[in-house]
Amino acid sequence: MTNDYLIQNLKSRLFAVEETNAYAVLDGAAVPDLLSVLYLYQPECECLYRGELAPDMAEVAPYIVQLEPNHGFTNWLLKNGFAKNWGIFALSPADLRAMRLHFRRFLMVYDSENKPLYFRYYDPRVLRIYLPTCNAEELEKVFGPVNSFFAGAENPDNLLLFNVSSGVLNQEEFIMRKPAIG
Repeated sequence: MTNDYLIQNLKSRLFAVEETNAYAVLDGAAVPDLLSVLYLYQPECECLYRGELAPDMAEVAPYIVQLEPNHGFTNWLLKNGFAKNWGIFALSPADLRAMRLHFRRFLMVYDSENKPLYFRYYDPRVLRIYLPTCNAEELEKVFGPVNSFFAGAENPDNLLLFNVSSGVLNQEEFIMRKPAIG
């Protein structure tokens, strides 16, 4: 179960730089009742899929949500979603519209036979494996306006930070839960 220490630790990482916006890219297929929660808290958000979606597709679609430090949705997400592979976080000076356009570019990839496939990069288990395989040009495209990505680590108590410097991927792992005493 999450605690106040964990939530404060997450907020200190997501909201450390004032001129940077914090975003969550969430997987509707992984987050129970995501649409209901978005409706309840009304954060600034957009579906990454284009157009009017059938209700069953809207339920499982990915969404980008702009996070605010003391917003009800942010508190709900950090309290309930840590270590559940619900999505990833991105920090950027760009606005929500620009971020949506950026993240939409990576929804489909093509296999060796040119068959389109959904690319679920917003699943932290995918992002943490994918990013280290990218060359400098690919990293530049994936990061675009993003300064940093945060994703859950393999150890569920930890968080990974990814950023790029001079075309090289940097990765750092943080322990997010307060160590048990005794």
